[in-house]
Amino acid sequence: MNGLFVPDGQASPTHDPARPAGRSAMVTPSFSLDFERCRLLCETVDAHVSGMEHHYLLVEHRDVKQFRQLESARRTVVDERDLLPSWLHVFDDSFGSRRRRIWLSLRTLPLRGWHVQQLRRIAIASKVDVDTLVYCDSDVVFLKPFDLGAFHSPQGTRLFRRDDALLDERYATHRIWSRNAGRTLGIADVGGSPHDYITTLIAWDRATVVAMAAHIEDVHARNWVEVIGGSRRYSECIIYGRFVDEVLGGAGHWHDSREFCRVHWTGDPLTDEAFEAFVAGMEPSQVAIGMQSFIGTDMARIRRLAKAA
Repeated sequence: MNGLFVPDGQASPTHDPARPAGRSAMVTPSFSLDFERCRLLCETVDAHVSGMEHHYLLVEHRDVKQFRQLESARRTVVDERDLLPSWLHVFDDSFGSRRRRIWLSLRTLPLRGWHVQQLRRIAIASKVDVDTLVYCDSDVVFLKPFDLGAFHSPQGTRLFRRDDALLDERYATHRIWSRNAGRTLGIADVGGSPHDYITTLIAWDRATVVAMAAHIEDVHARNWVEVIGGSRRYSECIIYGRFVDEVLGGAGHWHDSREFCRVHWTGDPLTDEAFEAFVAGMEPSQVAIGMQSFIGTDMARIRRLAKAA
């Protein structure tokens, strides 16, 4: 593969200064129930995305065999056991439904899949040799050509930031995540940042993610997974955004509020007509759509309509 994946027990990659800057890898956490969505994502990435050195699919150990079907010369499945500490154990949740899983340890609170997917997104940074990590959920479908170079400029890496969004009462949950991010990072302002850093299809500077994890461990004298997992109300995007803006003073980054992906977050499954209207409503900057899997829009319909878009 072009990107370097380093299993546990080996040295972390270091950047080769002789290589050109701006080398990007795409990162997609996923799980078995989203497999067909992830398959469609991979197909549309291969059809529309350029400037990508490699694509990493981050999955739980029991899902590795299934997702191996999606591997290629520029796509690798990564077992979470090669990313996360061995003391974090996953079990079936006997009280849950739809094959829900729970991650348990003596060092964190009980964590769900969406918590652990965030941890994987941070952990992959110390395992690959690229400059930029572009995060894309497995329920995203690319409809237009997109070059990952859009995340780079002479000022550094693009940092998505929606200025002052958390002043809006609709973002009450995000404010909690922001306050917890401040505690995680040891930031004195207990009130939290007014800015929101959450969207679909974003980029992080890989070396900055590694530095962020090290900073968390320096502040708390504990493993960064243990610190973040000490709460169940966190956002990795807000942790990264506040680290860049308030710990690094924005160094190596520039802000942009344009969204590259239009997401159908809530509501009913889309009919053909509603889907077509949704696509027609994409902003000029948007190159992909996201159909939240829990809404239940039929995958065959999404595949058919996406191919026709």
